Amino acid sequence: MKALFNWWRPNKSLPVHLERGRLGEDAARTYLGRRGLKFLAANYEGRGGEIDLVFRDGECLVFVEVKARAAGSWTRPAAAVDEAKRRRVSRTALDYLAEIGNPRVKFRFDIVEAMLEGNAVQELRHLPDAFPLHRRYRYV
Repeated sequence: MKALFNWWRPNKSLPVHLERGRLGEDAARTYLGRRGLKFLAANYEGRGGEIDLVFRDGECLVFVEVKARAAGSWTRPAAAVDEAKRRRVSRTALDYLAEIGNPRVKFRFDIVEAMLEGNAVQELRHLPDAFPLHRRYRYV
């Protein structure tokens, strides 16, 4: 789809929201890597949706949702990770686990907030273990 999009708009850059998202994801990937997390995947697509980044932190898999917003926004970027988004991320994480053979491994869901000024990331906030697996997919 990306190639078709670029063909349709040959001399145009990405839409602003996609460019901001890419900037935030690149910064989050670098930030988390410098803190010792091992990068595994970016933009993983499953039946439930997409997970921005997947890392390993020791023996724990980390599914990361990145939210980028202009620095002067009234609300925190993490506020955009509502119940429906948590459900989609949870479903997609289970798809990822199934694809790698359903290992018995701990996992968590983190959020990284990227505050942007112009075309640059001014601040990153890492919110580890930001939300649990959505109740719809719990066994207990």
